[in-house]
Amino acid sequence: MISLTSMTESQLAILRLAIFVLIICALLIAEWRWSFRRYPVSKLKRLIDNLGLMAISSLFQRIASAGGAFVAAVWAAQNGYGVFNLLMLPKWLEIVATLLLLDFAIYLQHLVFHKINWLWRIHRVHHSDIGFDCSTAVRFHFIEIIISTVYKMFLAVLVGAPALAVVLFEILLNGFALFNHSNIHFPSKLDKWLRYVVITPDMHRIHHSARWDETNSNYGFSVPFWDRLCGTYVQNPALGQNNMQIGLPDQQNAKPVGLIKLLLMPFQSG
Repeated sequence: MISLTSMTESQLAILRLAIFVLIICALLIAEWRWSFRRYPVSKLKRLIDNLGLMAISSLFQRIASAGGAFVAAVWAAQNGYGVFNLLMLPKWLEIVATLLLLDFAIYLQHLVFHKINWLWRIHRVHHSDIGFDCSTAVRFHFIEIIISTVYKMFLAVLVGAPALAVVLFEILLNGFALFNHSNIHFPSKLDKWLRYVVITPDMHRIHHSARWDETNSNYGFSVPFWDRLCGTYVQNPALGQNNMQIGLPDQQNAKPVGLIKLLLMPFQSG
């Protein structure tokens, strides 16, 4: 049996893709059977545009990052760079600490993309979706994907992150992002308790509200701790989940943004 630590970069990429396909297919079936809310936009068109954008972003990521955070973590270990490579802590502690540190770092990255104007112009591609389902989770411009990848590479070297922890983090991040963007709904009591350990779709859907005060909340992707600790947590949207408008404030009653316009959006004012 091949372990994660002995797999090549190409094998890990195939593994991540297989897990991604399995999760998104399961969620698409769940949304088809138990959709929480119907949006006035073609799900098929949005799915094609969002997956098309993901494919383009993945291509640019591969060209620009030379292997990403996993390769950076392997290089740091080989050269003894990074905090954990100097401290020599128990491996399980390094993995747990790396998962938490990287998740908090992604929370901070997300917050900064909302606060700095030129970064927001890139990130608004994600928020321009006037529907909300698991395909929204992959609706990121390739510039944001490249910035995020380089950021994670830097963190992997700085922390001395174990390569195994980096792989696990990427898999968990992708899986949780697909889940909390999904168009499914849990009973209110169950959702309340789930929010103590994981970000639910109802919690993250608030982040995609057209109201700025709600858009600038609930930044987390995996665990809800950072929003609660940093004061960015919003429990319920002002208009309720059923009446909340999704997308950007100037997008209401607008047509869905097509793939070409999504690619050009960061270069346009707004």
